[in-house]
Amino acid sequence: MAFSSTAQSCKSYAFSSNKIFRACNDLPVLNSYLHWNYDSSSNKLQIAYRHAGITSSKWVAWAINPTSTSMAGSQALVAYQQNDGTMRAYTSPISSYQTSMQEGELSFDVSDLSATLANNELILFATISLSNTSTTVNQVWQDGPLSGNAPQIHTTSGSNVQSMGTLNLLSGESSSTGGSAKTTKRNIHGVLNAVSWGILMPIGALIARYLKVFKSADPAWFYLHASCQSIAYIVGVAGWATGLKLGSESAGIQYDAHRTIGIFLFCLATLQVFALLLRPKVDHKYRFYWNIYHHVVGYSVIILSITNIFKGFDILNPDEKWKNAYIGVIVALALNAVWLEGYTWYVVVKRKSSEAAVKMPHVTNGSNGANGVGAPSCIFMEVRVRSDSFTGLS
Repeated sequence: MAFSSTAQSCKSYAFSSNKIFRACNDLPVLNSYLHWNYDSSSNKLQIAYRHAGITSSKWVAWAINPTSTSMAGSQALVAYQQNDGTMRAYTSPISSYQTSMQEGELSFDVSDLSATLANNELILFATISLSNTSTTVNQVWQDGPLSGNAPQIHTTSGSNVQSMGTLNLLSGESSSTGGSAKTTKRNIHGVLNAVSWGILMPIGALIARYLKVFKSADPAWFYLHASCQSIAYIVGVAGWATGLKLGSESAGIQYDAHRTIGIFLFCLATLQVFALLLRPKVDHKYRFYWNIYHHVVGYSVIILSITNIFKGFDILNPDEKWKNAYIGVIVALALNAVWLEGYTWYVVVKRKSSEAAVKMPHVTNGSNGANGVGAPSCIFMEVRVRSDSFTGLS
């Protein structure tokens, strides 16, 4: 049993049974704390790893990775409460990301391994005989769900992929590597894709659909549309390539739906870009069919883009304000599209009515009827909106 005077700092924590640790560190994520005593003469490390805010339906682990700062290769100490209420603590070598935390021997000796769970805080105790003389170790800490008495794969986003770093056992200095280079790449990947596929592409579609109907905007609307979509494609390819790089650096961590949509999206967008080279002239007999193809592929790209961006939000798990900001942008674009749709139809119908009225023949005096006034003719008009001048992207 242990008790805490505050959950904010490891330095103010007091252990029962007269356990005293000379050094401690507040770990940056997952409500975790590490306390330790290090004997440089014997190279023995006595640790107490605390994981707060935990329930009996979760497992926790703390590990040393002798070769790198990542999870794969870690030598882990695992603990959780079993269904009968007893605690289980054991060692588990982690060889890949798709692990179920199987029990096994580590590359170094571990003794006095035990665990307690009280007040939603699990504490894992152990004494480790380090196999090298370096005073800096790579540490990894983690939590995950239980299915009965079997540990399941932990979440692969947010804090659960940032819980790693280095620790100097003598000075107590620590650094977090999980939230540095890889997190930066993930954020860059997300921003590039959200701006390109998720914002510029829809804006380019709005330009094509609603500016082309105004004669004064021809041919400026086409160059604006082509420029916007080209920039979106170039930036989007950079974001797509960043995603491929992240995938190659994270063996075992897969987001199948996000990855599949991303590949399909890239293929459609590339097909759309190269289709411009085969764009028939307005009066060509195949232009109608080309327009159908261009519209279907273009709108499919936009729908898939927005869908995949929200899947990316679920993976990155950023602050809620970023997701809300993107939702605000999409809602604003949608409202503008609704307003412009109605206004554009009004302009087109009014213009066609005016053109038809100008073409209507004037009634002249004739020889029939009283006072020499001819009977008015019945005139039937058809107001037709050319599909090529209004529908969809061009």
